[in-house]
Amino acid sequence: MAKSPEEEHPIKAFGWAARDTSGVLTPFNFSRRATGEKDVQFKILYCGVCHTDLHFLKNEWGVTRYPVVPGHEIVGVVTEVGNKVDKFKIGDKIGVGCLVGSCQKCDNCANDLENYCPKQIQTYGQMYIDGTMTYGGYSDIMVVDEHFAVRWPENLPMEAAPLLCAGITTYSPLKYYGLDKPGLNIGVVGLGGLGHMAVKFAKAFGANVTVISTSPSKEEEALKHLGADKFLLSNNPEQIQGAMNTLDGIIDTVSAVHPLLPYLGMLKPHGKHVIVGAIPQPLEMPVFPLILGRKTIAGSAMGGMKETQEMLDFAAKHNITPDVEVVAMDYVNTALERLVKSDVKYRFVLDMGKKMNNV
Repeated sequence: MAKSPEEEHPIKAFGWAARDTSGVLTPFNFSRRATGEKDVQFKILYCGVCHTDLHFLKNEWGVTRYPVVPGHEIVGVVTEVGNKVDKFKIGDKIGVGCLVGSCQKCDNCANDLENYCPKQIQTYGQMYIDGTMTYGGYSDIMVVDEHFAVRWPENLPMEAAPLLCAGITTYSPLKYYGLDKPGLNIGVVGLGGLGHMAVKFAKAFGANVTVISTSPSKEEEALKHLGADKFLLSNNPEQIQGAMNTLDGIIDTVSAVHPLLPYLGMLKPHGKHVIVGAIPQPLEMPVFPLILGRKTIAGSAMGGMKETQEMLDFAAKHNITPDVEVVAMDYVNTALERLVKSDVKYRFVLDMGKKMNNV
């Protein structure tokens, strides 16, 4: 007979889990594996609340196995290290993002692209190599292979945890698609958790940034607070027409169905439209603008471990942090309800020290 989550492993853990598609989180006792020779055990202090958590909790992608403990923007302090660990010592600050495993043998893994490994293991909701379910950061303690953890820079506040998903998900495509050069004109579609990070990184790379949104209320925020250079309403044909052939690249962070045609028109010839918002439904792809302007529609997912560390170090050097609202763990269901309504600027972060008592 299969062991219960509480009995699977020797280290007692406590978190918040959803048991069904209602997505409502309730206290959950489970367990973590013993710290192996290459493992690091750490106390979780902060965990970001990502849109992916919402999709997963409600099984909107059809792959959720319950109970599920979400959370893949995790920061804490090391409490134990295996005898072959060389990257961390007890007391170090540590981060874990979207991945906790990969095959370590394929071409992607060999090239520091574990995020594209066909056998990657997500931080929550997937089977680990020992046959047990992975549980995420809405919890008090975690054990991870040191390869899938990053060193958290000293001068970076720990509540900047969303860098581990929202940060790397926007940093990586800007780098990979050559949109990180000073003087380029970069568009950012959607101003939420991902979008506001795309603006910050693009500005740090020296780009001229245009924010494109459906919400007039976000104009002041984009221009005055985030430092964008221009703001356009995507539902204003005149504004869109006035921006035709002006952008070298677009980072599209919208996670709902939306037309691509206006954005392709805003790209210069050879421009790149990179989709990073996870949209479950298909999008309609106009072909003629691609052919006639040699334009690209592309995608990007997270980043490998090496690039995630590079992104954190870059953020620390340039003082780039997400705009967050820090809340207690037992506020999480309210936070998720507010996230559905986009009622947060721009990311909730759970403070595990607040009211995180075993109940």
